[in-house]
Amino acid sequence: MKLLVYGAGVLGSLLAARLHEAGHNVAILARGQRLAALRRHGIQLAEEDSPVVRRVPVPVVEDPAGGYDLIAVLVRAHQVDPVLESVAGLDGDVLFLHAWAAGAEPLGAVIGHERVLLGFPTGGGTMDGDVVRHRASSFVIRRVPMQIGGPGGHESPRLQRIVHIFRTAGINAKAEPRMDARLKTHAAMVVPLGQAVLAAGGPAAFAGDPDAVRGLIRRMRQNLAALPTPPVPRGIAAVLTLPDGVLVPVIRRFLRSPTATHSGLSNTSPATEAAELERLADQLRAQERDR
Repeated sequence: MKLLVYGAGVLGSLLAARLHEAGHNVAILARGQRLAALRRHGIQLAEEDSPVVRRVPVPVVEDPAGGYDLIAVLVRAHQVDPVLESVAGLDGDVLFLHAWAAGAEPLGAVIGHERVLLGFPTGGGTMDGDVVRHRASSFVIRRVPMQIGGPGGHESPRLQRIVHIFRTAGINAKAEPRMDARLKTHAAMVVPLGQAVLAAGGPAAFAGDPDAVRGLIRRMRQNLAALPTPPVPRGIAAVLTLPDGVLVPVIRRFLRSPTATHSGLSNTSPATEAAELERLADQLRAQERDR
């Protein structure tokens, strides 16, 4: 199977490198300075603060033409529209691996409903110049699966085939029949969290204001209550019922942890982060109006 990773940020670079090292026929799409850097050095990886930088020579392209069987899209939600235009006339499945709360319908309307798969990537890290600094592998990280699902929730042969490809690269991939609901749940939580962190100037600063964290919890509850289906995973529903006295210290502890940094909450491009959060917020508002 011929694979293309569309997007050369942290997650796209990590995915392409792992697929390449597992022997798969994979290329990564990049543009501008990132394209030039990948052509010079390949994908450069380092574990967190380690001085050791590993180079993975993944082929790099600047357009998606080339007869790919699967295109894995790892971009921000507000960057999806030009991606759709660029892959609309091509063949092959397209797996959207990013935050998205609008469902498969608007994606399929442009590229063909039969081509769409939804998912969410695992892993995390930051860009240090041209080097991807990622979290070191651990038992907990390896246990978190990359979940992939079709619009109808059916575990089709093509879905099983794609899950198998990722697993051969050491990625803990899993078919998820409720992928759309999971993505909507994720957006319901991450939009108020991300916007609050941006407004405060970072996760640590936001953690220092318990009243603001309580306000965040209220907004999360409002979003979850407005979802068209129950939250996925079901454990998220605890946010609706657990008292603030339990949730506030848990959230503050998370905001002060390295996990918050590597999950993107300390994004070095606030404008990009704000644009993605606003696109997701628009999608949440649209589904609430539809209800």
